[in-house]
Amino acid sequence: MTLTKYSLSWRRARLVLFSLLWTGIFAYDSYQDQCEIIPGTMSLPALEKKGDIILGGLFSLHDMVVEPSLSFTSTPPSTQCTRFNFRTFRWMQTMIFAIEEINRKGNLLPNITLGYKIYDSCSTPHQALKAVLELMGTENNSGGNTHQQGVCRESIPAVIGDGGSTQSLVVAHFLGVFHVPQVSYFSSCACLSDKNKFPAFLRTMPSDFFQVDALLQLVKHFGWTWVGVIAGDDDYGRGGANIFINEVTKLGACVALHEIIPKNKAQSTISSIVSNIQSSGVWVILVFAVEQDAAVLFDEVLRMELAGIQWLASEAWSTAAILSTPRKYHHILQGSMGFAIRRADIPGLRDFLLRLNPLSSDASNDPFLAPFWEEVFQCSLGVQAEDQKYNAEGKPPCSGTEELRSIANIYSDVSQLRISYNVYKAVYALAHAIKAMRSCVKGKGPFLQQACPDMDNIKPWQLLHYIKQVKYFNTFGDETKFDENGDPTAMYDLVNWQLKPNGKMDFVTVGKFDETTAASHHKLQIQEENILWTGNQTKVPLSVCSNVCPPGTRKAIRPNFPICCHDCVVCAAGEISNQTDAIECIRCLPEFWSSAEKTACIPKQMEFLSFSDTMGIILMVISLTGIFSTCFVVFIFYCHRSTPIVRANNSELSFLLLLSLTLCFLCSLIFISQPSKLSCLLRHTAFGITFVLCISCVLGKTIVVLIAFKATLPGSHVMKWFGPLQQRIIITFCTLVQVIICTVWLVVAPPMPQKLMPRDSPIVILLCDKGSHLAYALVLGYIGLLACLCLVLAFLARKLPDNFNEARIITFSMIIFCAVWIAFIPAYISSPGKYSTVTEVFAILASSYGLLGCIFAPKCYIVLLRPEKNTRKHLMSKTSASKRF
Repeated sequence: MTLTKYSLSWRRARLVLFSLLWTGIFAYDSYQDQCEIIPGTMSLPALEKKGDIILGGLFSLHDMVVEPSLSFTSTPPSTQCTRFNFRTFRWMQTMIFAIEEINRKGNLLPNITLGYKIYDSCSTPHQALKAVLELMGTENNSGGNTHQQGVCRESIPAVIGDGGSTQSLVVAHFLGVFHVPQVSYFSSCACLSDKNKFPAFLRTMPSDFFQVDALLQLVKHFGWTWVGVIAGDDDYGRGGANIFINEVTKLGACVALHEIIPKNKAQSTISSIVSNIQSSGVWVILVFAVEQDAAVLFDEVLRMELAGIQWLASEAWSTAAILSTPRKYHHILQGSMGFAIRRADIPGLRDFLLRLNPLSSDASNDPFLAPFWEEVFQCSLGVQAEDQKYNAEGKPPCSGTEELRSIANIYSDVSQLRISYNVYKAVYALAHAIKAMRSCVKGKGPFLQQACPDMDNIKPWQLLHYIKQVKYFNTFGDETKFDENGDPTAMYDLVNWQLKPNGKMDFVTVGKFDETTAASHHKLQIQEENILWTGNQTKVPLSVCSNVCPPGTRKAIRPNFPICCHDCVVCAAGEISNQTDAIECIRCLPEFWSSAEKTACIPKQMEFLSFSDTMGIILMVISLTGIFSTCFVVFIFYCHRSTPIVRANNSELSFLLLLSLTLCFLCSLIFISQPSKLSCLLRHTAFGITFVLCISCVLGKTIVVLIAFKATLPGSHVMKWFGPLQQRIIITFCTLVQVIICTVWLVVAPPMPQKLMPRDSPIVILLCDKGSHLAYALVLGYIGLLACLCLVLAFLARKLPDNFNEARIITFSMIIFCAVWIAFIPAYISSPGKYSTVTEVFAILASSYGLLGCIFAPKCYIVLLRPEKNTRKHLMSKTSASKRF
């Protein structure tokens, strides 16, 4: 993470840094070999304290630097740092506190005194490089900002700093050449984990890889699929944002916008960023930037009155006082969330911070105390000339007796010691490494020929070896160690910005992230009940390009839109989705169909001709009517069995025909029920046999009519060969043929119940499979053969006297019978589902009614309504017959 704010363009700064880097390498190499100096170099102000081992420190005590015109001259002009940073000054004091604590206790490094030399890097890469050149080069014996006098000093075995990732990159490049260990407390750029480029870099601040992992888990946990990313224009912002964007897309989320906050704070660019936010429709935005860059963005958000955004904070500003303290940001930042490194309460630190006083004896050696004091109390310290200058700016002179305890600011606030804790751990990590070096047993050392380091002349590369092996638990119970990339264990607090009734913004810990947890879904633990969202809401904000597709629908990608933008399409018939945001619908099994909501597969509705169907009821009524009608005719014939009209043409055949017609009406009822094994066996066989019996009776009647007419001719003895016995034989023989066909059918390939399950239909059609279509064709064909034979014989006898025979009405009945069954064939083939059964039942009933009506209706008419014609004389009369012909 970086506090960098500089006015130079990065392209121009690279040229300067390149020249400075090579100048620094040359200077350090010259110092190491000959302890020579570079004459004419201007020294930077430094805070130092002598000791047996001197630790270097780099802190960005100022946020900005005013750069003069740069040129490649032998004496570069000095720079002026501006905007003193209280928080960074507290970090520096924490380093001093930790060193003095180690020296005071003496149990960690007995008989060794640690010293320090600290420089201000002014939040700029080239200033950081100049500072590290001072640390690694020659020192100024006079201690002032004068030219070097050429006195050699002790080497700096390690450097703590810098804070910003961009500054650390430059410093790490330089120190890595000479394997001088550098322990950063605030640089989180993932690029610094590359040991090929930065072999001597370590840090107590977790890498952005882990921070991004935590942010990804957060986005995934709350189901945000449409997020915005705004990054600072530096290594920290760009690097972290790019990692986040690459990883979040793998989760199926989409980045609605990706914007960069320029370092020059161009108003038009910032306004364009906020306008893009408004037009994107995104409600969750990650700001991966340092606090100063974030403040620039939020100033524009306030100006354009943008509200309702759920801001996600990167670690750099998740607990930033410059954003939480001014009340102007409260209404847009309340409910914001971000990850912050673990905090600690360091005993004695607050009193140590408040000890400072410009009148103390140590104040003259501290070049940073005066600007700090002047910034805190808004007064001026110094000589009269400087007083006049400051007085011109409207600042009163400082008395030196001002009390830091009377001022509440970020410097004295120790409630959020997070980066300060990192500085504290960095100092102790180096101390433990020095302790390990000191504990080396001769002959068992880690270096060539098992040598141990020389404690009187510590080599940086030797200390680097030991600090990589550091592993200890501090007094707070936290473990400090470095992995193979020099990164510490990543543990974060999830903080929620909550506005209290007193108007103070409070950072409430609502969760934790622990990278060491084995299960990835357990790394992030969140207490959702403690979260207050943006606008002081308790409901999780929704940020999606498209609404969640409910169960029963699937996502359909919109053309030319990101993958997260989709339409919700209702599942097709027969398909379901039982989860939200389903990618595709699942087709139900053949025997199941989708529910009305398309969320579950339910058993398909069974379709068959039943007694509860309207059609089934109608056919049943027609069938029962036919049965009752036939029984009524039987009753009439039985009551008038002795009359000529009944006795004529063999009454036995008439009763047998009526019985067969009754069976025909009855067998139609077998079709009106759920198909079962028994009903399927009976349906077509009973129908075939009863109809053959019926047609055989009609055929017998037709033959009797013809033979009876021939028998009336003189000298004819034909009638004795077609008596009742012969008629029974004809009927029995014709029926027996059909029985044999049906028996073979049932034995070889019997009809069985069958389920037809069309994929695109919500019903299962229950019907009887014929088993053998050939057998079914033979049954129908045999019935048709007898019907055609009967029709031909009846047609031949159509001109016989009416009063003597019934050939004409038999002809009509056979015509109706044949017409019905000829029409049945195409209708049956084209009828779907249960309607094929309806067609078959209708054909049975229609043909049965045709026979009943044509053959027996005229006789019933004569019996009931014209009894005068029901005489032998009338039936044998030929006069009336000759009149008709």
